[in-house]
Amino acid sequence: MFQFNSGDMIVSPPRSDSSSPAPASSPSGFSTPATSSSVLFDNAISNLSILQGLLSDDQYVLVTGGLGYIGSHTTLELLKANYNVIVIDNLSNAFESVVDRINLLAKQHHEKEGTPMPIFKYYCQDYQDTDALRSLLDEYKLPSRWGAPKSKIIGVIHFAAHKAVEESIRNPLKYYSNNVRGLIDFVGTLDEYGIKTFIFSSSATVYGTLATSGSPLREELCVHKTEVVEHPDGSRKTVQPGSTGITNPYGRTKWMCEAILSDLALSDPEWTIVALRYFNPIGCDSSGLLGEDPRGTPTNLLPVVVKVMTGQIPELRVFGTDWDTDDGTAVRDFIHVTDLAQGHIAALNAAVHGALRENFRTFNLGTGNGHSVMEVVETMEKATKKPIPRKAVDRRAGDVGYCVAAAGRSKDELQWTTHKTLTDACNDICTFLKVSGHLG
Repeated sequence: MFQFNSGDMIVSPPRSDSSSPAPASSPSGFSTPATSSSVLFDNAISNLSILQGLLSDDQYVLVTGGLGYIGSHTTLELLKANYNVIVIDNLSNAFESVVDRINLLAKQHHEKEGTPMPIFKYYCQDYQDTDALRSLLDEYKLPSRWGAPKSKIIGVIHFAAHKAVEESIRNPLKYYSNNVRGLIDFVGTLDEYGIKTFIFSSSATVYGTLATSGSPLREELCVHKTEVVEHPDGSRKTVQPGSTGITNPYGRTKWMCEAILSDLALSDPEWTIVALRYFNPIGCDSSGLLGEDPRGTPTNLLPVVVKVMTGQIPELRVFGTDWDTDDGTAVRDFIHVTDLAQGHIAALNAAVHGALRENFRTFNLGTGNGHSVMEVVETMEKATKKPIPRKAVDRRAGDVGYCVAAAGRSKDELQWTTHKTLTDACNDICTFLKVSGHLG
């Protein structure tokens, strides 16, 4: 293990030791909600310490999949926002070198601001390895006078899911096993340790074929309990739980996980859970040191465009030119990954400060504006000043023609909005390619 002084990065090898006894739990695997006044007082003191300013040295945020594309950018933004961070990642879709890049960028930020660098720890392990997870969580346990479990970890942001739509159609069991069964075991273990603030990486795919309406997608189009919602015109409507036309197993796993987490929050009011429904993340940190660099074959639009630009793929296949859009290509809400990462900070702040309207709440993370595939390609061509070869092909299974967020709830309740544009994203990708030596 490589260890540095407090405030520096700590890198640990894979963990599998489970010699420490696991905390007791109920037969169901979840603890009974604590109700004693002493525990409530303890929680109040813990929340007060958060409200008073920076996290202390013994308070952390745990990030699963924290070296991947979205996870690495969120880890960086957490460190910039003065959170101490613990990352676990099994490197199935990321590289360990990302740890050094995050650490460098965070240190540069704090040196510029004249502020101390928070603690950053990384563990190479799979979030589904429950023995290794318990071993890690044992390190961050706090003593509790009355037996209710407490932890130095004040919240979890969960990214460790498989996410390729096409692969989920070919291999659904892989997705249900990791994304759904893995989540159930994971939150059950967190519950045993009293870690009950949870930010879940969800997806706009939960809206299914409702995306074909041509209107921005509001959160109440997909709910997990009966709700009365107010529309922009002031009218009120009762909506029922369920899903409408989810087109692929990946999307179904995200909907299932949301439903599970909603039920958990309903059963135990000590849980505070936020499900963030991403639209289409693009771009990278403006430094060019972090970017989208998956181990496998990319399926999202801009990573494929990059493969074409760097000569690894001969041409971009445009899936469908007969959609009901202005230029016939699919329209998506493309959000810069730095804006997306900062959305997680806003959600975490709201959760730990008790500012959510309910203890399970869903939020769209998108810009509220759509761009077609052709618009994205043309914007990238302007950024690189080079043509991008492309070829029209049939639509992909599971695709929809239009998917744009209604972003009002995130703005009103999280005080979060996007700031970066499609042009910013394309320029930042070019910087990443130049830094990595792939673009002259």
